[in-house]
Amino acid sequence: AKRLGAQVLAYDVRPAVKEQVESLGAKFVELDLETESSETKGGYAKAMTEEFYKKQQEQLGKVIAECDLVVTTALIPGKPAPILITKAMVQGMQPGSVIVDLAAERGGNCEMTTPGETTSFNGMTILGPTNLPAEVATHTSQLYSKNIVTFLNHLVGCGFPQETSDDEICQETLVARNGEVVHARVRDLAGMSQLPCESSSQEGTDNGSSS
Repeated sequence: AKRLGAQVLAYDVRPAVKEQVESLGAKFVELDLETESSETKGGYAKAMTEEFYKKQQEQLGKVIAECDLVVTTALIPGKPAPILITKAMVQGMQPGSVIVDLAAERGGNCEMTTPGETTSFNGMTILGPTNLPAEVATHTSQLYSKNIVTFLNHLVGCGFPQETSDDEICQETLVARNGEVVHARVRDLAGMSQLPCESSSQEGTDNGSSS
């Protein structure tokens, strides 16, 4: 979009994303919010409080009111998509504006999104695709296969699954070991107590030495 002359803005609740956005030539939208605890150890966005989302909506409303096209992608693993754009915020946008809600499959980031449909509201168009990759199957398959090969090469290079203690990607990939769930987020979703960090680290070391 930037190469075509558009002014591109991007926002993410995780501060670490700012550098990634700016490296592509876009402007990062910074809001006056406390975001130090917004990211998990694995780099995923965390669910925040209702007060946080309310302040976020108030500040984002001023930003999207100036935008012709808004694309939302915010997802939280294992939970419904957070509402980033309320009905009032949509009403504040210019007629002819378009919202593409790529989180529609999980309920959507826009309050006015209807999953699987394209709707109109106050002269604006709201798209709620639930399986966008299927609409560009060839390119999706090429990208997916390349990512899988890169991922598997990384795991093999790290000696996975025997050696996982020092590599973050391997740690986040391993769900169970020796009949026990060791992935922190999976244990949390299953209502299981967390394993002691030092125990997990020692287990990884023991397995590495035995290989």
